[in-house]
Amino acid sequence: MPHRPESTRLSYGDALFLYLEREGMPLNVASVNVFEGLISFRACTRFIESKLPLIPRYLQRVVTPPFGIGLPSWEYDPDFDIRNHVREVTLSKGTNAEFKAVAGKILSQMMDRQRPLWDFTVVRGLKGNRTGVVTRMHHCLADGLAGVELLHVLLDQSPEVHPLPKSLAQAHLAPRKHTSTSLLNELINSSAAVAERVITAETELLKVLQEVLATSSTPNGTNSNSHEPAAISGSRLFEDLSRFMPEIGGSTQPLPFNIICRGPQKFAWTEIPLADIKSVKQAFGATINDVVLTLVASAIQRYVELHGVHLKGRLLRIAVPVNVRGNGSAKQLGNQITFLPVTIPLDIRHVSKLLAAIRERVGFLRTAHVPELVSMAGTMLGTIPAAAQVVIGPIVSQLPLGLSNIICTNVPGPASPLYLLGHKMLSCYPYVPIGGDIGINCAVLTYDGTAYFGFIGDSHAAPDLGRLEKFLTTAFAELQKSAGLPTKRRKRATIQKPLTSTPKPRVVSMPGKTVPAEIKSEGNSFESTAPVAV
Repeated sequence: MPHRPESTRLSYGDALFLYLEREGMPLNVASVNVFEGLISFRACTRFIESKLPLIPRYLQRVVTPPFGIGLPSWEYDPDFDIRNHVREVTLSKGTNAEFKAVAGKILSQMMDRQRPLWDFTVVRGLKGNRTGVVTRMHHCLADGLAGVELLHVLLDQSPEVHPLPKSLAQAHLAPRKHTSTSLLNELINSSAAVAERVITAETELLKVLQEVLATSSTPNGTNSNSHEPAAISGSRLFEDLSRFMPEIGGSTQPLPFNIICRGPQKFAWTEIPLADIKSVKQAFGATINDVVLTLVASAIQRYVELHGVHLKGRLLRIAVPVNVRGNGSAKQLGNQITFLPVTIPLDIRHVSKLLAAIRERVGFLRTAHVPELVSMAGTMLGTIPAAAQVVIGPIVSQLPLGLSNIICTNVPGPASPLYLLGHKMLSCYPYVPIGGDIGINCAVLTYDGTAYFGFIGDSHAAPDLGRLEKFLTTAFAELQKSAGLPTKRRKRATIQKPLTSTPKPRVVSMPGKTVPAEIKSEGNSFESTAPVAV
């Protein structure tokens, strides 16, 4: 591995996940994967180790500056040991229920900040001749899109198994700077960073105002700056603003699961064929994201009614992460997202009408540039000195702020199968952390023709989290029926017929193979460009 700079500073957006984390509220992104066949733990460890030169961040740990002044930085771990990051557990019964319970236990644990913030857990003993793998990385390292790119690096697109290098090159570690010099630098850098973020926030505010005025001043709904058709005209924008202002401006109405998270966590999952979702999308003239939000909202609607909530007049606020990379590469690690807060009436029982309501609200929020406004608010938070954020972060995470009821992220994943040591990945259930008083979250990832839904819940806030699996699939069947589409009896993708024997992967040589470009280790904050749905 070539010589690299001594350290790279985290962005404010990345560091925020470190400041807010506390016991009972680990802030990691993860996936629970199921592979065909039985995978050797030793071979898996060696395989992952061989991939590390392509991901320098996996060899680096977070180092906090003296007295918490300034932002933390990434520095190579001089004591890196792959054995601290790849583990194995064995199920006693091998059922999916046991697998979910074990996954929840793993995801409830905080990572050791003295080491690089990622790990793999190989889960053995799954019925049906399968192997489970739980992958975790701290949210300060990557968001959902960057996490998907890591899947492409760590896994193969072919079942062919290639020879591994005999040894792993070690990073050259530059000598540490003297503490007094480091402290002086951090004081200077911290002051400069605060001033820069104040200027950035002012610039973002002016930009948003210009875009809103440009849209509202164009009668035919064409944005004069971009020359692209806007979703609605200027007059319609203000009309919808008056209609939706009570929903947007009102405080979040707490639901039974909106209590302070204290752990441990539960993890539930289900899946729907992507082709079926696309059929519904086309039937209603909606987007995949509209359909996903409708299914999640309907599942939550049924769940809270089961817990005694009267739906008349009640609202559900879903925070939807939005990618702000623009034309930037998803291979850049770090968090580059803002949020779209979608407020939905819970008393719309018919799923097709619920879908129409969500389409209308999402379209309005985008035209009103709400994601950019949320991004600007995040930038303003960056003006708080880092030393103060270190102290108040864990306190804020225990306050009932009521920012939203639930977070739902929808990330497009690999369209074709991926392989680990020649073993096909059968399913990939995504995980995003819960926190504060948001006791349930939902993550959606599309992989190889299937949309995988992962529900995450605090065990005290949602002890019966598994009910959401059935509620979501029932809502989708109703949506299909409403669209006039045939419904099919679904089979769980995780249930496979036992193989009579495990096929031995074929080993081939790779003369002159080009090594993939490494993932860039570049974080970013919530600084907005043109929002792109995720």
